[in-house]
Amino acid sequence: MTTRPLPWTPPNTEDAEALPVGTWWDAVRAAPTVGERALELLGDETGAVIQDKHGPLYWLVAVGSATSWHLRQVRVLTELTDERTYLGVPPISRTEGPGIHWRVPLSAEHYLTDAVKLWGALAEADRAELGPVPQGRQTCYRCQLPTDEPVIIAIEHSGSVASATIYACPSHARDHPRDAVAQAAARRRALDRGRVR
Repeated sequence: MTTRPLPWTPPNTEDAEALPVGTWWDAVRAAPTVGERALELLGDETGAVIQDKHGPLYWLVAVGSATSWHLRQVRVLTELTDERTYLGVPPISRTEGPGIHWRVPLSAEHYLTDAVKLWGALAEADRAELGPVPQGRQTCYRCQLPTDEPVIIAIEHSGSVASATIYACPSHARDHPRDAVAQAAARRRALDRGRVR
């Protein structure tokens, strides 16, 4: 049996090290709830995954393969024109927490994740965890700031007037109890829009 060499290994052997993205790989960061569901959906098709001490998951992807993505609770880390972006990378031997570690250990079989498959898993996880994606920027009911990642948290119903939809930014949506009627209505509207297009 022949062991394939890794195309890249972390240079650090003692502690986590900040390494530049865009050199060997880009990284896709997902918040814990979305990331955990996406990891489940990917199964054996995932590449190596880093988890930091606060819970977000980071997938390594080919440089430039995810730069145009826009998903709630997901950020693409890539080299910018005017500055470097860094990712904390643990030693290859650190496969358990607490602290930053390889959630899916780096190996010849688990290195870069296919960007198309990762997008699909993250998009499905986004819809499952946060509901349908509203169109455009909305104002969070709690912090009163505009958000490009609105989450529908409630629909105010009234007998004679049209309903009002209440939105939250992803961080405040977690604090709001789920409204089953609002989620069902939002899904119905999303399906109806899909049929029209």
